[in-house]
Amino acid sequence: MIWLTDKIQFPSYGLATKEGIIALGGDLSTERLTYAYKNGIFPWFSEGEPIVWYCPPERMVLFPNDLKISKSMRKIINKNKFKITENKAFEEVIYNCKNIDRKDGFGTWITDDMEQAYIKLHKKGVAKSIEVWQGEDLVGGLYGLEINDIFCGESMFSKVSNTSKLAFIHLINCNKYKLIDCQIYNKHLASLGAKEIDRDLFLKILKNEIR
Repeated sequence: MIWLTDKIQFPSYGLATKEGIIALGGDLSTERLTYAYKNGIFPWFSEGEPIVWYCPPERMVLFPNDLKISKSMRKIINKNKFKITENKAFEEVIYNCKNIDRKDGFGTWITDDMEQAYIKLHKKGVAKSIEVWQGEDLVGGLYGLEINDIFCGESMFSKVSNTSKLAFIHLINCNKYKLIDCQIYNKHLASLGAKEIDRDLFLKILKNEIR
C-alpha cells in the first residue's frame, strides 16, 4: 500500500486494491481534496484511522435522464409542503449528516477533521449543499463537491421521511450537472435510478474525454 507524501499526487489507478483503495495518509487540505476529486478519488475512513483514499473499480453514478421518481414522491413534491434552498446552511447540513442516527450505520465516517475540511471547501465555493425546510426547521439535505459539470455527492440526511430524496431530486432537476457521482453502491440511490459503471468510463466522463 502506498503512503502519500507532502506532494499532492496519487499513484496510478492500476495500483488500487480490488476494493478501490489507492493510497493512505496525506492530509485533507483544500488543495489535496480538490485535486483528488478532479481525479475521481475520495477519502473514506473512521476517526483515529489514517486517511484512506478510494477510487473503486465500479462507480455508482446517476445520469439525469435516468432519474426515477415514484408516484408517492411526485405526490409529496406536488403538495409543496417543503421549501428547498441551495447553500443556505452548509454547516448545518454537514453537521446533521455527521450526527444523525442511521439504521444502516453509515454517516459516522464523517470525522471532525473531514467536517472542517469540507466547510473550508464550501467557503472556497467548491463544496455545495441542498437544504430542505419545513417551516423554519431544517429537516433534510445533502452536500458534495462541484467539479466542472459533475456533482460528487458526499452524504445526505432526513429528519422527516423522504426529505433527502427531495434534496436529491432537486439537485438533478436543476439541470447543472451531466452526472451525479454517488461513489459506491447504495440501494436507496439505486431506487432513484443510479447504477454502477466501470471506473475507466467514469474517469473519461469526469475528465471530459467523453461528453
